[in-house]
Amino acid sequence: MGDLNIDKAKEKAISAFLKSQKGVLSANEIVEGIFAGSTKVLGQAITLLESTNPQHIEIATDVVNKCLPKSGKSIRIGITGVPGVGKSTFIESFGSYLTDQGIKTAVLAIDPSSNVNKGSILGDKTRMENLSKNPLAFIRPSPSSGALGGVANATRESILLCESAGFEVIIVETVGVGQSEYLVKEMVDFFLLLMLSGAGDEIQGIKRGIMEMADALFVNKADGTNELFSQKAAQSYKNVLHLFTAREDNWIPETGTCSAIYNTGIKNVWDIILKFKAQQTTNGWLAKRRKNQSETWLLEQVNSELKNLFLQNNEVQKNMTEITEQVVSGKITPYAGSKILMDFFTRNLK
Repeated sequence: MGDLNIDKAKEKAISAFLKSQKGVLSANEIVEGIFAGSTKVLGQAITLLESTNPQHIEIATDVVNKCLPKSGKSIRIGITGVPGVGKSTFIESFGSYLTDQGIKTAVLAIDPSSNVNKGSILGDKTRMENLSKNPLAFIRPSPSSGALGGVANATRESILLCESAGFEVIIVETVGVGQSEYLVKEMVDFFLLLMLSGAGDEIQGIKRGIMEMADALFVNKADGTNELFSQKAAQSYKNVLHLFTAREDNWIPETGTCSAIYNTGIKNVWDIILKFKAQQTTNGWLAKRRKNQSETWLLEQVNSELKNLFLQNNEVQKNMTEITEQVVSGKITPYAGSKILMDFFTRNLK
């Protein structure tokens, strides 16, 4: 959750949107706007998804359900990488390449949230300025707010809404490489890992698990005096990837170099994605992956709902401070404390 001021401002903005001359907009009216390709309505619908207001949640849920029949036709691409790798610059270059070919492209860019107040560190700072002005592009920045996977809680549903609005490519930019990034793989078709060269040990700072789930690994900023180093780094990564166990879907991850600033290697990335889609569609793995992802989304949502029910339980709230103090002071273990709170919860279910 964001800080109180941010949340109040968001709720006020949402409420203002819902008010019209006819009163509160219905889910049908919002859906009509999305189907018509209105990026304004699409943006407001995503804002509803991010709301904690029960009325907004009800409308947003109805909107998503009504949009489901028109979703699922895009290529979903996840892009992650080490801090400073140039993800946003790459996405702007890549997105511009796609729109130049007439491909409608949506970018769900997740800004990192402050650990202090959970607000977006980047705030309203404009990124991907040129792409944001493109009529074939839609960019939606959202604070991660501590959500697992470096992805805003509403990202999964936002993908469906963007597809319903006619976007053919959905790009999810994550906050960076870490254990929580694994969840990103569970909402995209193709996972691109961007890396840098010239950092000494080329494998340093990147976990094997992240590399294993990458469908392609590209070394960015391969320009000028860094071009040769980038090519060597890409070869190093290629050698490492070949040591991993063969994948069930028979896809062999590809490597390469690119320069987002000079727009080199961008076409190669897209060609690899198209090759991946063709292969995975033919062998049935694309459909299988999406079915598995839907199951994962269901379980994640159940976990989220259970957590909310637990934290909102009156008896849990009454005893949380006391139990926490006992755990912090060493009087009881965290495990024992959780058992006590769970006992309060199960005995006082509404």
